[in-house]
Amino acid sequence: MTAFFALVESNTTGTGRLLATAARSRGLRPVLLSTRPDRYPWVAGDGVEMAWADTSDPEAVAQVCARLARRAPLAGITTSSEYFVATAARAAARLGLPGPEAGAIEQCRDKRRQRVALQAGGVPVPAFEAVGSVASAVAAATDIGLPVVCKPADGTGSRGVRYCPDLPTVAAHARALLTRRRDERGAPTLPWLLVEEYVDGPELSVETLAGEVVGETTKHVGPLPHFVETGHDFPARCSGVADVAATAARAVKALGLDWGAAHTEVRLGRAGPVVVEVNPRLAGGQIPVLIRLATGIDLIGAVVDRAIGRRATLPPPGPGHASIRFLVAPAAGRLACVQGRAEAFEVAGIVDVAVTARPGDVVGGTGSFLDRLGWVMAAGPDGAAVAEAAEAALARLHPVVESLGTEQRAG
Repeated sequence: MTAFFALVESNTTGTGRLLATAARSRGLRPVLLSTRPDRYPWVAGDGVEMAWADTSDPEAVAQVCARLARRAPLAGITTSSEYFVATAARAAARLGLPGPEAGAIEQCRDKRRQRVALQAGGVPVPAFEAVGSVASAVAAATDIGLPVVCKPADGTGSRGVRYCPDLPTVAAHARALLTRRRDERGAPTLPWLLVEEYVDGPELSVETLAGEVVGETTKHVGPLPHFVETGHDFPARCSGVADVAATAARAVKALGLDWGAAHTEVRLGRAGPVVVEVNPRLAGGQIPVLIRLATGIDLIGAVVDRAIGRRATLPPPGPGHASIRFLVAPAAGRLACVQGRAEAFEVAGIVDVAVTARPGDVVGGTGSFLDRLGWVMAAGPDGAAVAEAAEAALARLHPVVESLGTEQRAG
């Protein structure tokens, strides 16, 4: 009898789908627990079983999983969505299944508590204050020194993160954040925000599994005032990588995230690496795919293995390189089409050209990862050549976005 493998919600593209594929490759039967199955078009296309569950409630998730276990064994529970990683951890614990320590996950999801724990562990972080009013946000920015970054205490995917060069901008953005009562999935938001020092310098991320560093990624970020990630290169090819990796490893240890995957974002400031935040999950942005293309290491499969109680032993990394560049909407509007996919595929070294937005979708204007329309991905033995291939392929893609009766093209 084929055992179930439960996924608590998902991201809409990428890792969630790949987790289901990895589960199947291990002889398991993936089932997606969700309150909104229509949110995931890939589920029907891949023939993944669905089960309705109140995924905001760990006990409700555990009950649904227990009912599944009456039909067939339940091998494990996990999620690819940061919004539900604590729910999955608590449900797994209730059912005696492997998983991360839920208290550590919940601490990490509250960026105020995360920062305090990192400071206590001696991990360098930006100067910050957690505030619950507009006046307090302005006072914090004054104390820290402009410019600052204002962001939600429990957001993800760069949503609501803004560079604020002056106090009026701080006040306006703090007011907007504090007015929001629920997140994108309908859950209540934390009633405070973070005002933090803006650390100017290269941005990298470090991927870890069970507390061990797997590798470092160079991140490309779009223009201020937002922090939309527009591309990644793996492995990172800049100075200071060893210090970044060591700092991330300390951060993961300080937060108790030594069971599963973690994604640590670091800025290389004037005084050295500074941890911007730690996410208690696999990286998004197709970074696990880049790692597999570059090194042969299957982080997604390793996460499934840990969730079902298998030892996830990673092989030594191969010597390759991989890069991704995201196609970002040039303006807010309605997507008519994306031109140039065939031409992008003609670039040597390109292994994938994906358009995830569909004609008719309202796109752009969010200042977050939601502004992405798709990507190009390249792989090969030379990092510089791979990055150049990704840039060249991206330049061949042209999204046509209609707005107020006019057409705007990128590129």
